[in-house]
Amino acid sequence: MGDVEQHELSFPGQRAMNSRRRRGIYILPSFFTVGNLLCGYYAVLAILTGGSAGLDNAAKAIGVAILFDAFDGFVARLAGAESEFGKQFDSLADVISFGIAPAALAYAWGVRTLHGDVSSPAHAVQEMAWLVCLAFAICCAWRLARFNVHGMSGGGMRYFAGMPTPAAAGAIAATVHFFKEPLLNWHYAAAFLVAVGLFAALMTSTIRYPSLKNVNWARRHDSLTIILIGLFAWCVIAYSQYTLILLAGSYCLSGPVLYILRAIRHRVSPHPAD
Repeated sequence: MGDVEQHELSFPGQRAMNSRRRRGIYILPSFFTVGNLLCGYYAVLAILTGGSAGLDNAAKAIGVAILFDAFDGFVARLAGAESEFGKQFDSLADVISFGIAPAALAYAWGVRTLHGDVSSPAHAVQEMAWLVCLAFAICCAWRLARFNVHGMSGGGMRYFAGMPTPAAAGAIAATVHFFKEPLLNWHYAAAFLVAVGLFAALMTSTIRYPSLKNVNWARRHDSLTIILIGLFAWCVIAYSQYTLILLAGSYCLSGPVLYILRAIRHRVSPHPAD
């Protein structure tokens, strides 16, 4: 009887402890979301300072924000701490880090240093850059809102519908980090704006992009996988300019390439008889 009474008396305290533990787990992913938001805020401040060093620091901050964004989702799924609040908070942070910051970076690096009179092509490119960069930020917010409502594509956890916003922002950041110096030729600036516009269009498209959310990082992996991950991390640290531009370019092209391959396979495959 004494044991039963002791168990009943300790049960409310144990329940309160479990409740505090659950609240702590839900707070943990939010720390990574705050880190994501902090990187986006720092990127905007670095862009305002100007210069190639400031723009490169902004590009690096966007890259770190991508890591924080990946970790907050990973931690939330691993701890079973996914919530509607966390999803909305993450999307608001993503609008800053992957919408506003890369749009401002694209404008500052691509066209801000162009010189020319009102009738020059350089001035026309600068005027067009306002619309293109604004379209990128709008498409980022559109993509995040659509993801919150509809989720991923019909492929379950294997595919995203449209290019993910961190990938589009990472493509701009990797480009700036690779070339460093701002563009001074309006021809190159115009080509860069075309690429930014394509990133915006791909975010709002329904082209499927591969996802890593279905990878079970918690299970055991062989030693070769660990070695490859270590080599990749070393390449990012030692040769960040080349590694990140190749990674960003490959992922950006993966969606259209897979779309074309699926269309070709569907065209050449025999259709079942009615």
